[in-house]
Amino acid sequence: MAETSIVHRRPNYILVFVFLGLLTAVEVGVAFIGLLEAIRVPLLVALAIAKATLVGMYYMHLRFEGRVLRFIAVGPLLLAIILTLPPLVDSISHH
Repeated sequence: MAETSIVHRRPNYILVFVFLGLLTAVEVGVAFIGLLEAIRVPLLVALAIAKATLVGMYYMHLRFEGRVLRFIAVGPLLLAIILTLPPLVDSISHH
């Protein structure tokens, strides 16, 4: 049985780290500027999802895995998004 070896380019972890730092700085800025809560909360959630995606793709090496493992990793993320939406909508509707 022949084994196939797929060679992947090594990601630039320093660049990913810097980008995560920039996203964190944007999150802190968004948290402290005077945005309406209806804008601030979804923006912070989107930034957190972007950071979690980067960590999963590069530091957990999901970018180089097959579809089944990606689905297993993305399933809980979708569940978290679904569970976050009702309180978010409730928060927005009360203001």
